[in-house]
Amino acid sequence: MSEPSCDIMRCDSLVRRLLPKMRAEMVYRLVHERGISQSEVSKRLGISRAAISQYMSRKRGNTKADFSGDLDAVIERWVSAVDSGTGTITICDVCRMAGFERK
Repeated sequence: MSEPSCDIMRCDSLVRRLLPKMRAEMVYRLVHERGISQSEVSKRLGISRAAISQYMSRKRGNTKADFSGDLDAVIERWVSAVDSGTGTITICDVCRMAGFERK
């Protein structure tokens, strides 16, 4: 029997280390590139307006990170999904692009 390509430890690491930075970048793009108000972004994401403000000021998600081309494309898909209200991005999508998946 082969090992699964996904396990909880890899997902846990991804969620703690990478997703906050990606979410901060996604929020920043929604506000600055798409022109969506912080209040509207908070409604669309189901998080508080204060959380959006913290992402914008980089108090959440640390500092602006440089993302690989693949991860940047996932963030842009996420931005588009939130902006349009259609489409989905999964943790597995992020994991594959970040190279966390077992080979």
